[in-house]
Parts: sequence; C-alpha cells; structure tokens
Amino acid sequence: MIDLYFWPTPNGWKASIALEEMELPYTTHLINIGKGDQFDPEFLKIAPNNRMPAIVDPDGPDGAPISVFESGAILMYLARKTGRFYGQTQRERIAVEEWLMWQMGGLGPMAGQAHHFLKYAPNMDPPQDLPYAKDRYRTEVGRLYGVLDRRLAENEYVAGDFYSIADMSIWGWASLWEGQQQTLEDKPNLARWLETVSARPGVQAGRALHAELRGDHSSKQAQDNLFKR
Repeated sequence: MIDLYFWPTPNGWKASIALEEMELPYTTHLINIGKGDQFDPEFLKIAPNNRMPAIVDPDGPDGAPISVFESGAILMYLARKTGRFYGQTQRERIAVEEWLMWQMGGLGPMAGQAHHFLKYAPNMDPPQDLPYAKDRYRTEVGRLYGVLDRRLAENEYVAGDFYSIADMSIWGWASLWEGQQQTLEDKPNLARWLETVSARPGVQAGRALHAELRGDHSSKQAQDNLFKR
C-alpha cells in the first residue's frame, strides 16, 4: 500500500492518476496547502522542498521502503516499478521523457504563473493587478499549447501512438485551459486529446480524489502559506 501525500491540484493529480492507471493500492494523506501542512517537519522529511505530491513506497528497490518527491520523479518511479506507460523501446522512452520534461520545465510553471497573476494576485491584499505579468504568462501558455497542438496533429498521444506518463503529467494543467484564459478553437488536436484522456476511468478517478476540497484560497492566511513562505 503506497502512501500518497496529496492535495487536489494539477500536480497532485499526476500522482493520483498514475496510481489509478497503474492499479496500485494507495492510502491518501491530505496535505492542506492552504493551511500550511506542507511545512510540517514530518512532511519535510519526505518532501524537503515543501511541495506535494510525495509518496512513500514500502516495497521500494530491493524491497526496502523509499520516499519520492517531485511529481515528475514520482511518475517515472511508478512507471519503472510497474513497467507501464513508459514506452516499449528506447526511442519511445526518450519521447516520453522529452515531453515529461517539457511539462515540468515549461507548461507547469508557466500555467501556474498564469493562474497566479490572472486569478489570485488581483484579489490579494493589497491587490496586485499587473497587466504586464498577466499578458506575459497568458501569452506564453498560449504558445506552449500551440506547440502541443502541433505535436498532437501528428500523434494520437503526446509521446506517440501510446498513452504514457507524459500525458498524465500534462493533462491536469491543460484541463484548466479556461482559467488560464486560453482558447481551443484554433487547437483542434489539443481539444481532441483532452477529450480522449478525460474519458479514461483512471484519469477520472484520479481527478475525483477529494475533488470537494478544491478551493479558491482567497483568505489572507491561505495566500500567505501559498505565496509568501
């Protein structure tokens, strides 16, 4: 039984979706990022960068327990552990890793900043309504979705003709395109991919995990915990 340290966010969904898709039993431990649970000393032993998700696998390498933090590292670990969703050939695995790194270094950070400056910053105390930052991140997210749409014009899934951890990593952020003030009218391949991935039972189950706890983090305390620590 893998221990999943989780809150229902796009990064948290990567781990919950992977566990569901790979049919691995797990126990959920909620890390309420608005209340500051990510700074608990016991959690920091598992995730020293005070970010969730993280996992503890009691049946790690050589049968010894192991903890893993960083969502991309978790996806790679679980894919290697199960031999699933990582491609079958070296070329396929390289493609998976390319697009996983694209998400980790590009889409995730840029979409996260878009959410921050478009949704949260204008409602802070005092308000931080910054037109340059809003336009900067909205535009960059749009560029990245254009890259993804062109890739999906040639491939059913992100890494090729097979579903992989790269799709799992990208889906959560891309599914929130409306909150990033994007459009899919000019991105038919991305729209098709979103519909296909969203229909998967494992994705639906991972996305539904404690979905009722998703909030707007509008309180000053929540914003201090999320943005100022």
